[in-house]
Amino acid sequence: MNTDPTTYFDELSTALRTAGVAEAQIASTVAELTGHLAETGTAPEEEFGPAAVFAAQLGGTAPAAGAPVAEAETWTWTADIYSDRHLLAVHGDEGWEVERLDTLGRFVCRRVPGSAMRWEYRRELISGRRRARVLAELEPEGWEMCGEWVLYAYFKRPKAASEGPAAELATLPAKPKGWLYLSTRGRWMLAAWATLLVFLGTAYLIGALHMPSYVAALIATSGAAAAAYGTKRDLVKGTDDGKTTAKAR
Repeated sequence: MNTDPTTYFDELSTALRTAGVAEAQIASTVAELTGHLAETGTAPEEEFGPAAVFAAQLGGTAPAAGAPVAEAETWTWTADIYSDRHLLAVHGDEGWEVERLDTLGRFVCRRVPGSAMRWEYRRELISGRRRARVLAELEPEGWEMCGEWVLYAYFKRPKAASEGPAAELATLPAKPKGWLYLSTRGRWMLAAWATLLVFLGTAYLIGALHMPSYVAALIATSGAAAAAYGTKRDLVKGTDDGKTTAKAR
């Protein structure tokens, strides 16, 4: 832990300066924080956390006061469990910050041109008693929960927390056109289930399927249940095949 105020505030000033904060604003911030430490008598990192993380929390990447604020870009996308971690890493490096997961499990993101920074993400299993333990381990390191889905929680933090000035984002790639990302395994599972439904429906319509309609429905439902079970099993295992295909609709 950094207990030297001079070293800490030098690091904090560097992070703010790298983010484009005006020198006058940096000096004012450091003076205010120094006075606060004098009153509390605590070590800077104990009081504020790591300098790089604290700089991001202070809004170090925001434009200086009085500067025009660019309109934020927004983008919502989704992926299956076999590709989400890889894609979060890719899009985080492009400056996309996940604000939340919506009711459909989609990542709702924003990015402000001129002040965007790189983000890093992680996915953690939080079922049962693991939730409290995961939060206790990650929050002190600057990780913030940005969404939950089924058995998992997603966490984010500015990449400056681990890479410092190297995490600065000089230029922004174009906003992706796609919104649906399926891995190879995910596409095969979806195709198999769709094929089963088409086969049962066609066979029933032409009279080749000599069974009550409720039996056909039961078979289709069983197929969906089997796919859901396989997905849940992979969720617990944390499987990620890393082979992703983007498909826009």
